[in-house]
Amino acid sequence: MIIVDNALAKREADNNPIRVGLIGAGFQGSGIGLQILTATPGMRLCAVANRNINSAIDVYSQVSIQPVCCETHAELEKAISEGRPAVTEDAIALATIDGIDAIIEVTGSIEFAAQAILAAIENGKHVIQMNAELDGTIGPILKIKADRAGVVYSFSDGDQPGVQMNLYRFVQGLGVTPVLCGNIKGLHDPYRNPTTQESFAKRWGQKPAMVASFADGTKISFEQAIVANGTGMKVARRGMLGPDFSGGDPSAPQVPIEETVSAFEPYLDSVTPGIVDYVVGARPGPGVFVVGRHEHARQQHYLELYKLGKGPYYCFYTPYHLCHFEVPTSVARAVLFNDPVLAPAGGPTVGVIAVAKKSLSEGEEVREFGGFEVYGVAENINIIRQENLLPIGLAIGCTIAHPIEKDQPLTFDDVVFPPSRLVDRLYNEQENFFINK
Repeated sequence: MIIVDNALAKREADNNPIRVGLIGAGFQGSGIGLQILTATPGMRLCAVANRNINSAIDVYSQVSIQPVCCETHAELEKAISEGRPAVTEDAIALATIDGIDAIIEVTGSIEFAAQAILAAIENGKHVIQMNAELDGTIGPILKIKADRAGVVYSFSDGDQPGVQMNLYRFVQGLGVTPVLCGNIKGLHDPYRNPTTQESFAKRWGQKPAMVASFADGTKISFEQAIVANGTGMKVARRGMLGPDFSGGDPSAPQVPIEETVSAFEPYLDSVTPGIVDYVVGARPGPGVFVVGRHEHARQQHYLELYKLGKGPYYCFYTPYHLCHFEVPTSVARAVLFNDPVLAPAGGPTVGVIAVAKKSLSEGEEVREFGGFEVYGVAENINIIRQENLLPIGLAIGCTIAHPIEKDQPLTFDDVVFPPSRLVDRLYNEQENFFINK
């Protein structure tokens, strides 16, 4: 982002780097660490926390740095105060330690991440995360707590929701009114699972369940839900429209994204202030797009001159999302400019509910996003409340209370919850806060 590079260069010149702690050292966490260590002046990766300490060490090993292994809060605090790169298994210690300006959370978990993020906020740390699943479940209440603590709570640039929000702000800045924020997918099949996605995951060094959550629609539902919650937009219907121009064949030729807009036009003016959605089989994939409306005849003339069409709808897109490459910019925006990339604008407008991926039996456990039991579907919050639907972010770790048919949405009455979870308490607090506000 223009301006951030100069601000970081000044922090480097002043020997006053932004001090960062990273929680999570998996596929994305490792890449984020590499980006800070090799390509981000004015920022220091002070410590990495991970439940498997060897993965945390490996983040630094990418650039031949041997970190200090810290078992206690005191050891971690000492290492950071002395400027020695550190690793720990204790994420809460890293979230509460002195000498850290911002925490990057990239665990992909729910309960564990909620504990770490809340601890960071309560201890005055800015939080930047790539956890759409957590944000789409309890993001609004975490934002309230961050505001009260005087820190920034933000989703990251580089991942598709953050890229959409950047584009949304750009389009708004042109005087064009955004009416659709969209995501571009190559495949959508709600019945994909870790077995079907195993070979793809192995090729790219990712977890099969995580890859399955991309294919089965859970991930894109969360991504579009948090864009909706950041803009006030809604979904046109349960599960979104999701027009598929591939005919179900991921190898089919892709159509230009501009040609897909007509599939959404009947809905663009029916929902205020707009909708979030996605398209399958369009290019440029895996990019994002924003459809905006402009009614001024003279401005329409200019937009046509600039090859955007006759209007009144205009399609803007970003042809890529560079995930971990852009996370340090998000940190700098938060710490230096108090500017979140994407955060809830208020109460939730869209959530992600759990739907049975197969017939479920009493006593089965819902194990993970992208697993064998459920897939996630975006739905407007008023419907979720009216029908007592179960957010999939809360469903993980629950057991099925009675038989559920395939493709049936789960309700709160369909599961048995684990005891004493923070995520359940925060969700209830969020509901009480925004319903009663």
